[in-house]
Amino acid sequence: MPRLPGIPALAAVGEIPPGRTVDLPGRGSTYVIDYGPQDGPTYLLLHSVACTGLMTWYPALDVVKQFGRVVVFDQRCHGHGISSPRFLLEDCADDVVALADALGIRTFVPVGYSMGSLIAQLVWRRHRERVDGLVLCAAAAAVSRASYERLATGIFAAFIDAFSPPLRGPSLTPVSSAADGVFGVPQWLLGQFRATSPGAITRAVAEITRFDSRPWVGEIDVPTSVVITLRDHAFGTGRQRWLAGQIPDAQVVPVDAGHASCTLQSDRFVPALSEAISSVHDRVLSAAAS
Repeated sequence: MPRLPGIPALAAVGEIPPGRTVDLPGRGSTYVIDYGPQDGPTYLLLHSVACTGLMTWYPALDVVKQFGRVVVFDQRCHGHGISSPRFLLEDCADDVVALADALGIRTFVPVGYSMGSLIAQLVWRRHRERVDGLVLCAAAAAVSRASYERLATGIFAAFIDAFSPPLRGPSLTPVSSAADGVFGVPQWLLGQFRATSPGAITRAVAEITRFDSRPWVGEIDVPTSVVITLRDHAFGTGRQRWLAGQIPDAQVVPVDAGHASCTLQSDRFVPALSEAISSVHDRVLSAAAS
């Protein structure tokens, strides 16, 4: 089957653990996958803009599970996340803690990709007592409006044009075959993409370009790893390196890949993610034992 022009090969889809809808009192409901060992650290995976939790993280689930409990969910206004007329990153950070409360998780390690990395920083800022460590991927303390909006607009327009008209409804559970897809993109993944409206994407991009953690990012005091995407034209390598340099004792893990490498270059990204999580994992366990 031909591949979509300009889109690298997607990661193979293995067995995805089943998910469920979880109600967050006073906030709404979201789709959650919660699996892996329950007696170790919990890794709460925060996805990129215009994606769902699965769309960002499905290539890495088995690797993250080796380190502990894995929780993946759809952020508000994305996929099957909380429906809201507004999109604020602060609300997203509070949603993370509300979900942890609903699942009985006292402390956890936020693992954020792109937009998720901004939310992860805010989780630490707003709920320090709940955060054991941080893993920040394709991350920055502030984002250039011009470069990010230019890249985001091009990517989103290409996907929307290629995948229209929409399906009858998005599928929550992927299958392991790419059959019945479009240009080699599995049907379930098309459904994941279409689950977020263009209006929600526009609001999220505007919010991302207003984010600025530069005044306080140097105060982060938990074990942290920063995965730097070296071919990133959205957040920029210089911005990523600056962020890593501000966080005391941050482990830097470079990967020769672009801004969408979580899904489109997972063969390069997932090993880097494993190294980054391993560093935080060891330091979290060491701190707990001391």
